[in-house]
Amino acid sequence: MRRFSPLAAILALPLCLGLGLLSALPASLSAQALFSPVIRVNDQVITAYELRQRERLLQALRNPGDLGALAREGLIEDRLRREAARAAGLALTDEQIREGMTEFAGRANLSLEQFLQVLASQGVDAATLRDFVEAGMGWRELVRARFSARAQVSEDEIDRALAGGSGDASGVRVLLSEIILPAPPGEAAAAQATAERISRLTSIGAFAAEARALSYAPTRDQGGRINWMPLSQLPPALRGIVLGLTPGEVSDPLPLENAIALFQLRAIEETGAPEQSFAAIDYASFYLAGGRSEETLAQAARIAARADSCDDLYGAAKGLPEEQLERSVLPPDQVPQDVAIELAKLDPGETSTMLTRNEGQTLVLLMLCGRTAEAAEGADRGTVATQLRNAKLAAFADSYMAELKADALIVEE
Repeated sequence: MRRFSPLAAILALPLCLGLGLLSALPASLSAQALFSPVIRVNDQVITAYELRQRERLLQALRNPGDLGALAREGLIEDRLRREAARAAGLALTDEQIREGMTEFAGRANLSLEQFLQVLASQGVDAATLRDFVEAGMGWRELVRARFSARAQVSEDEIDRALAGGSGDASGVRVLLSEIILPAPPGEAAAAQATAERISRLTSIGAFAAEARALSYAPTRDQGGRINWMPLSQLPPALRGIVLGLTPGEVSDPLPLENAIALFQLRAIEETGAPEQSFAAIDYASFYLAGGRSEETLAQAARIAARADSCDDLYGAAKGLPEEQLERSVLPPDQVPQDVAIELAKLDPGETSTMLTRNEGQTLVLLMLCGRTAEAAEGADRGTVATQLRNAKLAAFADSYMAELKADALIVEE
């Protein structure tokens, strides 16, 4: 049975809300210890209580993965979001924050009061909600103010988007090379410097040499070369980046989770066939403890060998915790960027083990289940322009957050 996760899609944005009453504390934890700092982010602190509250929020919203690691990462990013917003002179009113809370509750078809009661029953404090909303809303305002001028959408871009799937436009395919650089905590700044150096290359041979030496993608043995693929299979944000390249040019560094991606355009051509656009991407994520260890990779290979489709994965997951296998059906612009890049290389039933979560401790066995086609005929130009602009803003936001993390002093107490 397919499991759809609309709240997981909501959680991909930094506007997530949590509420509730303060629950009883374990006797072993004194109030002083609970509210003492456990992480310092520049001049700000994160307490054990905040980590506990964020975990409960994620659990209430049924977020998959290691909730402790996700809570830590989310709170660190929230601190950086608030700091950047304050530096830019942005501040939200109480009324704006409450409107944001109400909007989020409405996505679950609940009033704000009902939503508060549901999460309160699971021990999430109301102050956790307010802090979370304020950080997310302030960040979106900052991203719009900082990057709107660079995220403008041209009429040509709208035309290309409308042509996809219309049946009367020539499709485009691209020949790319990739380099995926590992960027684990503590090494992100060095990886970013390497990526910026590579991004200035214009030689296909030089890029291939860097791929063989530095990339940890399976394509490294082929100098990073990827076979021809339809442009429409690429994530929306990457599609725009690729269209801005000329053969030999390399994209700006693209931040992923614990990694940085670079793409070089080797060739581009029209196929003469109608270009297809997609309304939704159906994929499965099987989370395996152990990261990229030989044992875990071998376990993933055994699972993949017995699975011809995503439905087969449910047999492999029988008896395991429900959150270990996640099935998602999302519009292309809501698929996480690193996941979308891997899915673009796959046909239905094919798998990838490129991705990890939980700071590299969890391997993701990713399988493409299918793509739902969508004809663009009759689509509204304004809607298409908004979608393209939002995709560009999301890419800028990811890159900006990667910069803030690289420059931040983050200390575990």
